[in-house]
Amino acid sequence: MVLQAVLVLFGSFFVMLFAGVPISAGIGIASIVTAVVSGMPADIFALTAAQRCFSGLDSFSLLALPFFSLGGNLMNKGGIARRLIRLARLLVGWVPGYLGATNVLANMFFGAVSGSSVAAASAMGSIMSPLELDEGYDPNYSAAVNICSAPTGQLIPPSGGLILYSITAGGVSVAALFMGGYLTGISLGVAVAIVAVGLAVKMGYKKSEIEEKDPAWKVWVDAIPALLAVVIVMGGILTGKFTATEAGVVMVLYCGLLAVVYREMNLKTLYELLADTMKGSATILFLIASSSIMSYVMSYTGIPAAISSGLMSVSDNRYILLLIMNVFLLIMGMFLDLTPAVLIFTPVFLPIARSIGMSDVHFGLMLIMNLVIGSVTPPVGSVLFVGCGVGKVKIEGVTRYILPMFVAMVAALFLVTYIPAIPLIVPYLCKLVPSFWWN
Repeated sequence: MVLQAVLVLFGSFFVMLFAGVPISAGIGIASIVTAVVSGMPADIFALTAAQRCFSGLDSFSLLALPFFSLGGNLMNKGGIARRLIRLARLLVGWVPGYLGATNVLANMFFGAVSGSSVAAASAMGSIMSPLELDEGYDPNYSAAVNICSAPTGQLIPPSGGLILYSITAGGVSVAALFMGGYLTGISLGVAVAIVAVGLAVKMGYKKSEIEEKDPAWKVWVDAIPALLAVVIVMGGILTGKFTATEAGVVMVLYCGLLAVVYREMNLKTLYELLADTMKGSATILFLIASSSIMSYVMSYTGIPAAISSGLMSVSDNRYILLLIMNVFLLIMGMFLDLTPAVLIFTPVFLPIARSIGMSDVHFGLMLIMNLVIGSVTPPVGSVLFVGCGVGKVKIEGVTRYILPMFVAMVAALFLVTYIPAIPLIVPYLCKLVPSFWWN
């Protein structure tokens, strides 16, 4: 029965996915089909599914997602990107191929304040691509660096993906996830930067010869207000002044104030931002509701327990089990966006991770890191397509540059997976987790 349920559930879901059915609708339809095939009583299923939908959405913590999304959009359109690029260039202008290194560092800065890899790829790519073209950089190289460094925004807090995981996992500390996201995201960014600089040296790109019109202190002063958004949000959460949800509201107010001060936003732009945020939030809520039905069907048919026992039968060695999970999640990340993947795979793999001594925080960061790496690969890679569109290049052209960066990203992933201290040492020092090693 369990094998039949697995084949029907995931088989029908992927058939609809490749047929172009929206992911949220595909999850719901696949769940209903599986319930029918498994012989669940129709009246009980309908009632329980409806209850699960509403209970899945009835969460105060969920309010953080639209607020952080709106804050990120305000950052994207409020003149923040250009100021962060100037700061990044100031810091890494001495590096060969400095514009590539600048792109990586700027994406890490912008990701930290916006929490969106797509927004970072769009904002930074639109500014960096003309600059790199003027200095003779290969547009494919420029686009590849931008694409591979943008996902750091989903790891360096504040991050909507980490909030979503916290809710799906049953209330894992958002503060611990956020603090763990710093070294995790930095590891990913450094891995990309090393390869980007190495390729730049090979291609003969030089260090910066641009004389900044403004003194260094003015560049810092222009950028610090944007970076303060992270300090305010994280400081408030860690000191207990406000919850993650309230932090989202504070971020919106602060980013809105910056947009007004910088005078780079009008009423039309504000309306577009609010509309985009509303559409994105509605999509996420629909996904959560559909995933609640899938979670119910999976639990009824015993799919998570069967997968867990199946993996444990392969090996009881934690390193082998983690390798299997990583390979599976990397592949799934190529086909699924982060939100549905978190909702689907958290209840499947979290019990296994706990059974081998992995903390909920460590697993969550590993999960999100896997999925953001998948966002730079076809066929569904949202960051890949946005980055190629902004850079005005074709996927086949950037592939030869993305491949070595992808290898470096996977290497960083395995470091984070097998060395718990990397994601856990900062939360441990902040007394948010009891240990920085295996349980």
